[in-house]
Amino acid sequence: MTKRKSQLPVKLGEKVKLLIESLAHGGEGVGRYQEFTIFVPDTAPGDQVEVKITELKKNYGRGKVMYLISPGAERIQPICSNFYKCGGCQWQHLPYEAQLREKTKIVKDNITRLAKLDSSLVRDTLGAKNPFYYRNKVQFPVGQAGGKMVVGFYAPGTHQIVPAEQCYIQHNLGDQVAFQAKEILEKYRIEVYNEETHRGFLRHLMVRVGAKTGELMLVLVTNGENFSNREKIVLELREKIGEQLVSICQNINSRRTNVILGPETKVLWGKETITDYIGNLAFHISPRSFYQVNPEQTEVLYNKALEYANLTGEETVIDAYCGIGTISLFLAQKAKKVYGIEVIEDAIEDARHNAALNNLTNTEFIVGESEKVMPQLAEEGIRPEVIVVDPPRKGCEKAVLEAMAQMGPERIVYVSCNPSSLARDLAYLEELGYKAVEIQPVDMFPQTAHVECVVRIEKV
Repeated sequence: MTKRKSQLPVKLGEKVKLLIESLAHGGEGVGRYQEFTIFVPDTAPGDQVEVKITELKKNYGRGKVMYLISPGAERIQPICSNFYKCGGCQWQHLPYEAQLREKTKIVKDNITRLAKLDSSLVRDTLGAKNPFYYRNKVQFPVGQAGGKMVVGFYAPGTHQIVPAEQCYIQHNLGDQVAFQAKEILEKYRIEVYNEETHRGFLRHLMVRVGAKTGELMLVLVTNGENFSNREKIVLELREKIGEQLVSICQNINSRRTNVILGPETKVLWGKETITDYIGNLAFHISPRSFYQVNPEQTEVLYNKALEYANLTGEETVIDAYCGIGTISLFLAQKAKKVYGIEVIEDAIEDARHNAALNNLTNTEFIVGESEKVMPQLAEEGIRPEVIVVDPPRKGCEKAVLEAMAQMGPERIVYVSCNPSSLARDLAYLEELGYKAVEIQPVDMFPQTAHVECVVRIEKV
């Protein structure tokens, strides 16, 4: 019987001593006080800590470390001086091998607890060769402190900017371009946006890097369209950054919103897109394109998806949630026909463009919701041998899972960024006659608690 709040063994604001036993999905440490679970950020397994209780629910609480009594055996000093201030990384205080081990544990826990599947289905997490400097998209909020422009990252749970000169998980070129741009924009006294008053101009600096090509795109996110000295600023940016800079864009976001990019983008100079490669496939990337931020590990993930699809060249494949067609085009190299489905029209236009760029003519991209499009394709007599899904964090809608089962593919390949929604969907697919036979975690986001999985699922 669950204890009532008044019967909980701790109170808000109380300080208690805990042993951190494990790490939870989301990155927090897990300790227990009189069998009551308490989640504590910035801790490592084996840590003995004194924590102050900051949140209480009927089944768990949260605490803040007040004092590290003794560190766990694997705790290390984070490389970044902003680690405990910035919300970007959760696990820099763990060796990389320990991070991979913890991610495998998290996937196994979700699979066994929520899907009731055997943990032996889960393989060891595939780690990155380069666990630092991997992000090809840099996004810095812009603020003001002491009358000066500051760029950095938001502190956890706030919109307070922690100034940063360097980020250890972002591409070095991205950091350099952002801070070169800051100096020039500050020189011309470009007004900084204020979230509270909705006044000011410059909201964010974004840099996209072509990891394979070295091409750079700078995006100025602004609250409004016109700004003074635009031509001079563009010229100085080009001169300062050099020939790797091939595109300078302005994204206009005049809404009161936490969403970074607005609906309208203007090219101030250069190309509309930069080019990058995943494997031997080229992709044109615009400011608003969805494109995986870790291209090296993306290739690992997609090759595993291709392996699980087990294509011979004779198969029809459906790629639900296809985005700009990255997985679709990987599959199209080995399949007879690939149908990509995506609800966002701009993404479908990008997918068609990228198919043409790579001379892949055996693809067809359709705008719509997968749960509606797939039954329509079935009515047209299309029976895919393989279906691939890569849904958002919330997982697949039940209607999508049911539509997949109704089409009767021999194999389903499920790419997931959330082990808990993955486990839920695997349990439902088993009810529909499909069983997971192998689950491969891939570390797309080193130094963080996030883990991607690709799952091979077969018809029973």
